[in-house]
Amino acid sequence: MNTASEHTDAQPAVTVIGLGEMGFALAGAFLAGGHPTTVWNRTPEKAESLVAKGAERSATVRDAVAASPLVVVSVKGNATARAVLESSGDALSGRSVLNLTDGTSAEARAVAEWVTGQGARYLHGQIMTIAPGIGAAETVIFYGGSDAVFEEFQPTLRLLGGRGTLISADAGVPALYGMAVHGTMWGALNGFLHAAALLSGAGIEVKRFLDDARPSVEALLGFLPMLADEVDRAEYATPYGALQHHRPSVEDLIRESEARNVDVAFPAYTLGLVNKAVEDGHATDSYSRLIEYFRKR
Repeated sequence: MNTASEHTDAQPAVTVIGLGEMGFALAGAFLAGGHPTTVWNRTPEKAESLVAKGAERSATVRDAVAASPLVVVSVKGNATARAVLESSGDALSGRSVLNLTDGTSAEARAVAEWVTGQGARYLHGQIMTIAPGIGAAETVIFYGGSDAVFEEFQPTLRLLGGRGTLISADAGVPALYGMAVHGTMWGALNGFLHAAALLSGAGIEVKRFLDDARPSVEALLGFLPMLADEVDRAEYATPYGALQHHRPSVEDLIRESEARNVDVAFPAYTLGLVNKAVEDGHATDSYSRLIEYFRKR
């Protein structure tokens, strides 16, 4: 049986630092893919089932880092990621680090700068799934940083998700992509749940609404590329669907919500944005004009 210190071009050895819910899934994916896998966790007992499957457990971070050309980090926060890597001393030199720790773009860039300063290469990844989704063909992971690391270890990275993409040489961009997806998700989910409260309060089955309104709901996604283009060009004038035509509909939604004892904070925020833009002389602009009111001046 291969040990984690061995390295072949086809199946390079991998070290996973951090065995929380996500780190445990990452290590399992590497093992299932036939890669010699070394693991380290602050609580060693968490590695027992992985060791039973063939993983090597290191007693120290230094030994774990030294065991593999690719070091994968999945811990709570980038401050912890850096502190753990610092404890490896000069063992980091010549290694490739894939940091899959959540945090801000600035934090990712700071870790990248420190890692490269130690003579290692750096790749940051933003995983767009929960732990059970690791390894699925449809799982998206955004990567940023060293294109050399991405290219060299691409077959290994595919074990984590079939739709991994290098999006930037900037290690901070994956975090921004992830936040953009989540922000869009939470806005859509909150809007849907507000709508569900309105419908169910009227005795209407929400599933039936989705069946009847599916074409309209699905068309909303088709609207996003147009908004994106307007934002990228900073050109908001539109011959149809202007802000002034949104306002009466939002006002109706608020009045209906109040009548059905449904919280109005969500649509009221939208109305406030629309009202401000209209008052500032943008009544005939596209809805995309509201981006200027999300930006602090």
